[in-house]
Amino acid sequence: MTTEVAESSLPLELNAFAAVEAAYPAEISRITDSLRNGLSVLVEADKELTPYLYRCVRDRLKKEGKNFLYLDGRPISDMPPLPPGISLVGAIIFLLREAVRGAVADRLLVLPHLDLLTTSVGGLTSEAREAIPLLYENPELVFLGFKDPSFPVPRVIENLFPRSESILGTPRDRLGQLVTQREARKLSPGKIFKPYSLYKHVSGVNAVRLRRMLSTLQGEDYPADAKPAFQQLRANTLVGQLQVPDVDLKQDIGGYAKVKERLQKEILDVLNLKDGMADESQVKRVEGLIPRGMIFWGPPGTGKTLFAKAMATSLGAAVSIVSGPELKSKWVGESEENLRRVFVQARQAAPAIIIFDELDSFAVRRGMHIGSGVEHSMVNQLLTEMDGFRKDELVFVVGTTNFVESLDPALLRPGRFEFHLHIPFPGPADRRAILEIYDQKMTLGFSPRALDYTVKRTGDLVEGTNTRYTGDHLQALCRALARMRLRENRSDATTVDDVEKTLNEFVERPALTAKEEGVVATHEAGHAVAALFCPHSPPIDRISIRGDLAGSLGFVAYSDPAHRYVVTQGQLLDQICTLFGGREAEVLCFNDLSIGSSSDLDRATAIARALVEEFGMGGEAVGVRRLERRDPEDLEPSEALKGLAEAEVRRILEEQRARAGRILRDNRTLVESLRDMLVEKKVLDREALGSFLPAGLNKNPAPTEG
Repeated sequence: MTTEVAESSLPLELNAFAAVEAAYPAEISRITDSLRNGLSVLVEADKELTPYLYRCVRDRLKKEGKNFLYLDGRPISDMPPLPPGISLVGAIIFLLREAVRGAVADRLLVLPHLDLLTTSVGGLTSEAREAIPLLYENPELVFLGFKDPSFPVPRVIENLFPRSESILGTPRDRLGQLVTQREARKLSPGKIFKPYSLYKHVSGVNAVRLRRMLSTLQGEDYPADAKPAFQQLRANTLVGQLQVPDVDLKQDIGGYAKVKERLQKEILDVLNLKDGMADESQVKRVEGLIPRGMIFWGPPGTGKTLFAKAMATSLGAAVSIVSGPELKSKWVGESEENLRRVFVQARQAAPAIIIFDELDSFAVRRGMHIGSGVEHSMVNQLLTEMDGFRKDELVFVVGTTNFVESLDPALLRPGRFEFHLHIPFPGPADRRAILEIYDQKMTLGFSPRALDYTVKRTGDLVEGTNTRYTGDHLQALCRALARMRLRENRSDATTVDDVEKTLNEFVERPALTAKEEGVVATHEAGHAVAALFCPHSPPIDRISIRGDLAGSLGFVAYSDPAHRYVVTQGQLLDQICTLFGGREAEVLCFNDLSIGSSSDLDRATAIARALVEEFGMGGEAVGVRRLERRDPEDLEPSEALKGLAEAEVRRILEEQRARAGRILRDNRTLVESLRDMLVEKKVLDREALGSFLPAGLNKNPAPTEG
């Protein structure tokens, strides 16, 4: 098929039977040839196609003297009358029994409703058990059976048919023969019609349904913009819960420049390039390069599903969002059928994107401990469906997961889920862009200072949790700000105080006594002052004693280090010293210790042990070697060497503890002043610290945002 067709070469009129003949000539010929040679054929096609396909086959073979019996449950003139009150399935079996045991010479039996002989999960109904012996009773019979793509056929029935034919959607190379001249005028600005432009919107629609849609097409002839006409068609292709989303990749998703760039270049630009090609061989070559399966992975709430919707919007694709747990069923075979139905609906509404939310809920690595065992069957069904895609079929599968490492490797090989897109926690620039979008949408009126503060503030962990801020958290924050402004009838700018109030107003915190608060403030002041005098420590962004962090009464938050990927011995030793700062401040100010430094000791000991056993940074007694065993075959260090290593770990810890103590004793006034200010303010940000600290402290250059 050429990518351009002259309007004058298109038919003036086209009925449904002629459309089926024009759309599926090769398939109908194969069915006819098989039946002519005495081979039964099973045809997989939409229900509405069945009578038209049957008639096309019948008309060809009738000329050769073949007779057909169409067993759809209605009375047949040369057979006994149906018993009164009989069900449809009962009537089909009654007629089947009469046909099988009657004269069969040159007679083909047509079974248009094979799916009625199965349960919804591919098992056998009681009627089917009665019909199966009849189907196999006479080996000279030739059957033409039809099945709906949504329903599996039990193997015992499938084995009756040595030939099968699958007819799904409309072949692209036949589309130019299925549009009349009147309809082409609604879809093209001139007298040259481009079938490829139409195929993009109706690839999953069968020829009968396509003719019905085209015949009702409204609009002006030769429109300058054919988009409204295509939208009419697109709306009629959506089935079930499918819908075309409206999410703009650039306007509705803030930040994530690298993620957007990769998605645009590797997927969207290639597909758009294909749409503009005039050579069919080039189109087929490009289609072979486009991955059909994609994994969008990253922490919860970072917008994986939103990116998939934006991709669908760019392609004009319908979206089906499927939750993995919702697919599972306790009934044997029903989970697999749920999957099959999802794919059938998506293929009928192509172009389409199936989004499997929480793909790891069933597609986990085989051998891992999982629930009922149905997951393995679901993975196999998913692979079967994906392997069955035609190259020109515009159906994509996006699996979202928080744990990409847990997915079954069979899913990740090329040809399946080969395109992996990492969507991480938003960085400072991403958070700023996200906040600016919500600022505009919700008319929050962020002041420049409030926006800067919110970007930095949301670089911490979410209050009361151990997770970082995501796009979902930022949206929730902005919605809360919008509700507050609505309650207070505000139209002025959103301030820093507004942001802080929204973040903290309803967070449950421990009710500390004045003495307890003083201990926590002293501890955090010790960490901060120790860090200020350690040359390799990053600048302090925030100090809090409000219990913002889950499991912690206070914390000191630092800027990201200027060098994120190269970690030196000096940095690690400074970390240990800073960790001891809280403990040593308590000793200095109270001559006593709380148990609040237990996690500090854990982290300090782990760093010191890594220096000695893993990084070869111990003293001369241990030497430059790795003691940590990473493989069972590694030699076990001798007891003497283990003792030397423990002594070296102890030395490092004691040296850094003493160092922290000296720093705090030399700067006791600063420790106490910072403690008192924390007790009063509860939270100190970088700006407040800058006005409080002596000149030159906490002025290390911060890393570039990004």
